[in-house]
Amino acid sequence: MRDDVEWILENTQVWAIVGLSDNPSRAAHGVARFLQQRGKRIVPVHPAAETVHGEQGYASLKDIPFEVDVVDVFRRSEDAGQFADEAVEIGAKAVWFQLGVVDDEAFRRTKDAGLRMVMDVCPAIEWRGP
Repeated sequence: MRDDVEWILENTQVWAIVGLSDNPSRAAHGVARFLQQRGKRIVPVHPAAETVHGEQGYASLKDIPFEVDVVDVFRRSEDAGQFADEAVEIGAKAVWFQLGVVDDEAFRRTKDAGLRMVMDVCPAIEWRGP
């Protein structure tokens, strides 16, 4: 999984962040800011479709009108698999399940579809370098 973590961090630009709202007390808010500060474009995905950190939000992954490299999931484990499946459907390159988000079946399906996949890790913790 370490190879996938490094590949995703080094080779992707556009991160759709599922569960990102404009609530600064939520982990997704801080991680999105962290990714922006390291040059990544973040795309909020939340039913409210809020603008977060200056980026237009979308109600679902399928509503995003441009290519997404990574689908980063901040949802409960029991809900996460549907977003991994949608990542495959929209042609993403990778899926990232955040700390505490684990779904072994979704992991298998996503890897079988040819995407990079990591789970139960955080990019803010895994990032190496400046």
